Amino acid sequence: MSAFISCDPNTGDVSYTRTAWTEVPLSASLRQLREAQSAWASLSVERRAESLLRLADHLAAHRAQLADLVTQEVGKRTAECLAEIDKSVQLIRYYAELAPELLQALHIPTQASRSGVAFEALGLVLAVMPWNYPVWQVLRFAIPALMAGNACLVKPAPSVPQSSQLLLDIAHQTGLKVLDMAWITPDLVENAIRASDAVAFTGSTQTGRVIASLAGKHLKKTVLELGGSNPFIVLKDADVAAAARDAANSRFRDAGQSCNAAKRMIVVPEIADAFVDAFCQEAAALRSGDPRNPATTLSPLTRADLREALHAQVLDACQNGATLRLGGQMPHTPGFFYPATVLDHVNPACRVYHEEVFGPVASILRATDEADAIRIANDTPFGLGASIYSADQERAWTLARQIEAGSVFINRHTSSDLRLPFGGVKASGYGRELSEFGLYEFVNIKTYWQK
Repeated sequence: MSAFISCDPNTGDVSYTRTAWTEVPLSASLRQLREAQSAWASLSVERRAESLLRLADHLAAHRAQLADLVTQEVGKRTAECLAEIDKSVQLIRYYAELAPELLQALHIPTQASRSGVAFEALGLVLAVMPWNYPVWQVLRFAIPALMAGNACLVKPAPSVPQSSQLLLDIAHQTGLKVLDMAWITPDLVENAIRASDAVAFTGSTQTGRVIASLAGKHLKKTVLELGGSNPFIVLKDADVAAAARDAANSRFRDAGQSCNAAKRMIVVPEIADAFVDAFCQEAAALRSGDPRNPATTLSPLTRADLREALHAQVLDACQNGATLRLGGQMPHTPGFFYPATVLDHVNPACRVYHEEVFGPVASILRATDEADAIRIANDTPFGLGASIYSADQERAWTLARQIEAGSVFINRHTSSDLRLPFGGVKASGYGRELSEFGLYEFVNIKTYWQK
C-alpha cells in the first residue's frame, strides 16, 4: 500500500503515489548522512554559507515549478505558494550573512589563561514535518541547522511527496549532500530518532507529545513547534475597519490552515457589533475556486478528513450557543472546499473555544471589558501568538506582558519574521526557530578552559 499520496484538493483526484521505505533504506540514508556530516562540519562557516547560497539561487530559479507542485498537493493559491518559496530564499540568504559572525568562538575572561565557548554541530538532526508549508517548514529548521554544521534528515508529511522530492532534488543538484528525505511511516520514526542527535517537529500538539516522549526515551534534544489558537484582541479605541481587514487576512489566508493565524477574535462591548459586521463583510467578499486562478481568494482545504473534522467543530459550536453569522454549509462540489465561516458568541461550551481550528472558520468571543479580554486570551491550552489592536500603544504594550504566548503583535496580525525568534509556550511547544536563537538550538555550546 502506498504511504505517500498526492491528492489535488481542488478536484479530489489522486495524481501520484509513493511506497514507503523499509528499515534498510532508512539505515542506508542515516549512514550516508553521518559520513557526509563529518566532512560538512569540517568546512568553515563561510564555505557552508557559500554552498547554501547556491541552494538559494537554485530554489529561486525553480520557484514556479515548485509552487505549482505545492498548489497541486496542498491546495494553496499560487500566489501564496510563491510567497512561501520567496520567503524561504530570503531565509537562506539571511543565515548565510548572519551565521559566520554568530558562530564565531567567544573568549570569556575567567581566572584561566584562556577560556570561552565554541558553537559546534550536534551531528544529525531529524525533522518530522507537516504538510501545510512543505518548503518553508523544512528550510526554517534545516538552514540554521545546516549552517551550524549538522546534517538533516526530513520525514515529510504523507500528502506532499512530489514537492518534498523536488525540494530534495534542488538541494542535491547544488551538491548539498547533508540533506535527505526519509520516506518512512510512523512505525519507523523511533528508529530514526534513536539514530539521530536531535529532533525538530512541527505539527499538532497530540503528535508533538508522542515525538517528545520518544525523544525523551532516547535523550535527544527537541524543538517542538505545535498548534496555536491565537487571540486577536480588539479594544474600544482601535481602528475597527483596519482590525477587521487584518483579522480576515490572517484567518482566511492559506485556507486558514496555519498554526500562527488569528483564530479567536476577542472584542469588547464598545466596538463588538461594528467589528463583527466589518469582519463578516471582509469574509463574505472571499471567493472559493481553483487555487491556480488569480481571481480565487479562498483556497480549498488540503484533505477530505480535515474538512469533515472542521465541519464537526462548526456544528458543535452551533449546538452549544454560538451564532452562525456566515458560511458553515458543507459544499457538495468536487474538491475539499469550505466556505469562510464566522461563529459569533462562542463560549466555553463550544469545542472551538478550547480546540485549535484548522480551516477558514473564525470564532468571535465577546468580552465584558479589557481585563476580561486578557482573561479570555489566556483561557486556552495554547500559547503561540497573539495580537492587540488599540490606539494607545503604551497601554497595549502593558497588556502584551499579561498574555501567555511566544509572541505578541500590536496593531498587526501574527506572523514570522526572519530576524525574530518564533515559537510558543504551553501546548504550543518549546524551543525557538529563526533569528540567532533558532541558530543556537541545534549546536553544542562547548566550554573551553585552559590553565
